[in-house]
Amino acid sequence: MTARLVLATHNAHKVGELRAILAPVLPGLDPESVVGARDLGAPEPVEDGVTFIENALIKARALAAFTGLPAVADDSGLSVDVLGGAPGIFSARWAGTHGDDAANLALLLAQLADIAEPHRSARFVCAAALVTPDGFEHVETGTLEGVLATEPRGAGGFGYDPILVPTGETRSCAELTPQEKNAISHRGTAFRALVPTLVRVLGG
Repeated sequence: MTARLVLATHNAHKVGELRAILAPVLPGLDPESVVGARDLGAPEPVEDGVTFIENALIKARALAAFTGLPAVADDSGLSVDVLGGAPGIFSARWAGTHGDDAANLALLLAQLADIAEPHRSARFVCAAALVTPDGFEHVETGTLEGVLATEPRGAGGFGYDPILVPTGETRSCAELTPQEKNAISHRGTAFRALVPTLVRVLGG
């Protein structure tokens, strides 16, 4: 399989993570041919959907139209049960500034300061969308269940990784190796489910 795949994200962390997830399961796809929207100078669309699936499709549609290539996008975030599913689609800008991980973590931990561990259940959610220039669309979803720590732990990962401890684990997502995290992550689950459709679309 020799094809280009564009990722509708301006987040360099996500580009690297998605390359690592896709490379083992799409062995004919050169990781260097998997490029992010920023590398292509693509504008960021307005994410005005009200679900992860809607926002993933908005991003993938915009990039497929801009590049004329099959485009993959994910929309993901943290869903906290005691907060009714928040931050949800607002995860990346929970503290007001998009992508300020430290501020987002600090605000969320402050909001949960009085919540005991049995009630700190949460999950990462990911919707992964594939859109082709001819209008074909396909979406898969994945989750990673866990509980929220009371303070950030670990130097790996990004976003809310330092405070989500996966079910059955004692370490936070930020304390896992990239390989361990990708094997169980919401993003890994969603994108691996997307692979059969990717293979078909890319002509593998």
